[in-house]
This record gives sequence, structure tokens and C-alpha cells, in this order.
Amino acid sequence: MHENLILTGQTGTGKTWLGCAFGHQAARLDHSVAYMRMPRLFEDMAMARLDGRFPRLVDKLARVQLLILDEWGTHSLTDQQRLDLLEIFEERYQRKSTMITAQLPVSGWHEMIGEPMIADAILDRIIHNAHRIELKGDSMRRKEKPTTLTNTQNAKIMARAIAYGL
Repeated sequence: MHENLILTGQTGTGKTWLGCAFGHQAARLDHSVAYMRMPRLFEDMAMARLDGRFPRLVDKLARVQLLILDEWGTHSLTDQQRLDLLEIFEERYQRKSTMITAQLPVSGWHEMIGEPMIADAILDRIIHNAHRIELKGDSMRRKEKPTTLTNTQNAKIMARAIAYGL
């Protein structure tokens, strides 16, 4: 194990869904899994820094066998966020697996991270041993919606649900 996976693609192509499916399968195989949206990760890290939990949070993120980071690259990073990410990836490097989902192509990650030396260090720990899957196609959310039930069908379904105490 100890390999990374990068899922990229436009909005709605199924990156998060696929990432969660991989996570569920890993959990079924008794691997520890953590899922974090990047904005929430940064909030949690900032709060942990304030209340003294930061070392424990980094340790928790470093120990989990599969860390899924969703919505990578949706925002530019602050100096502290860059350093926090470097800390996490340094602790996980070649010891645990990380999955990243991103709309932003890998070619734009260096610029998104900012600070060239830190970006080099972070990307060196993520990209070079990663499998990459680029999802293509239209948003699955924009697909044709199923036809709605008629009022008569809705009334029948509601009557059955009421009859069964639902």
C-alpha cells in the first residue's frame, strides 16, 4: 500500500463519490480511513492550533491508513496552511496512503500552493508516487432528471406510507 491516488475532473464528474467508494472499500478491508474536505481541514487545524490540540490532530492524520482530502485546490493557501500541509504530508510520506480529489489539474497545484520551495516539498511527497485518474464528461448533476410522479401516483404512495405507519 502506501501509495497515493489523485482524482481530477470537472465539477460533477464523480470525484467525491468515487473517493468515498474507495474509502468504504478500504474500511471494509479493515483499513482506517478518514475523509476531510479541505476547507474543513483548515478550520480544524486552525482551531487545534488555538486550543493546543494541533500535535494530536497531526498525529491522528498521520496514523490513518487512508486519508481522503476532498476539494483540493479550491482556495489559495495561507502561509500557515502551506506549513500545515507540509507537516501532514511529511508525516505520511511512504508510510500511509492519501487520496486527493480536485477540480484543479495537477499542473496548477504548484501555483495554487504558492511559496515555491514549500510547494516543491509538498508536491514531491504527493505526486511522484501517485496514481492519477482524470474523470471526463459532463456533470452527473446536469443529467436529465427522472420524470416526476403524477399527483395520483404521489397520493397512492402517501396513502400506503400512512397505512404502514411511515
